[in-house]
Amino acid sequence: MIMRPFRLLALTISLLASAINYAQFTDVINSNRPGESMAAFSVGKTVIQAEAGIYGVDEKHKYADYEASGFGTDINLRYGAFLEQLEFILELQYQHDNFSSPLEHFKRNGFRQTIIGAKYLVYDPNKNYEKKPNLYSWKANHSFSWHEFIPAVGVYAGFNLQNLIGGDYENPDEGKATPKLMIMTQNQFGKYVFVTNLIADKFADKYQTFGFIITLTRGFNERWSGFVETQANKNDYDGDAAFRFGAAYLLKENFQLDASIGKNFQTTPSVFTAGIGVSWRFDDNYKEVLLRVPKDEKDKDKGKSKKDKKKEKEAKKRKDAVEGTAPTK
Repeated sequence: MIMRPFRLLALTISLLASAINYAQFTDVINSNRPGESMAAFSVGKTVIQAEAGIYGVDEKHKYADYEASGFGTDINLRYGAFLEQLEFILELQYQHDNFSSPLEHFKRNGFRQTIIGAKYLVYDPNKNYEKKPNLYSWKANHSFSWHEFIPAVGVYAGFNLQNLIGGDYENPDEGKATPKLMIMTQNQFGKYVFVTNLIADKFADKYQTFGFIITLTRGFNERWSGFVETQANKNDYDGDAAFRFGAAYLLKENFQLDASIGKNFQTTPSVFTAGIGVSWRFDDNYKEVLLRVPKDEKDKDKGKSKKDKKKEKEAKKRKDAVEGTAPTK
């Protein structure tokens, strides 16, 4: 039963491998934090990105009459490989808390989430699209465009391995490796980014869950951004919804800080979380994707990695200094 999704994932990646590469890379880090949704775009081929945080959690169940409070850490490791649109992701969440009820009290610790998967950008509305300027109307150039409503679309396939690893949060009724499937859409409306995730979690298992995440992010300036997010999920035994909000600060082009708060709506259980985190990107080996045949020296630079460009720039500075042609401030 588990092998079929594995074969499906392999077949999907092999079919997508025939697509033409085009750029996913951005000048500054593009992190999924601090929200829970996943963006449609990948980090870019050869790019390594780590997104990690620590959080506090307080959980209470109205009818089961228990409380659990503690802290945890979540780590997402992202790597772009083989294709510009393809990304592999490892998601880990480890938690330690104190559980108490009228009859018992004990400590719990272990992985609450262990997921490995791959994401692929299926469609980018801006690929080969160029908005032609209207030479006769400033208003036409700055007016509303219906093209913004066409979303980028990505697909994701992975496996929950929590029960395979074990721990205090293991559910013995669930399978050892349960599939997770997802469709992601992403729109850019000026300073706003709108992301939706449609999720089938633990698919084909007894506890399969269907849900969605909707995230709206706004950039306030070159450094600060904020987000609001809602999430809902439903299975045969239960259902819930949650609301989150927070902010992120771009410290450097490859380094981001963030903070967020979240609360669900139901009381069976009621869960409150608050956390801080960081996102870091290593992109020295990234080479810009050539969209056309180089026509001049500037275009030729697109095939070079950031590390090579930096070395060439430093070498030119040294040469100019020796020849006395270095620019003055």
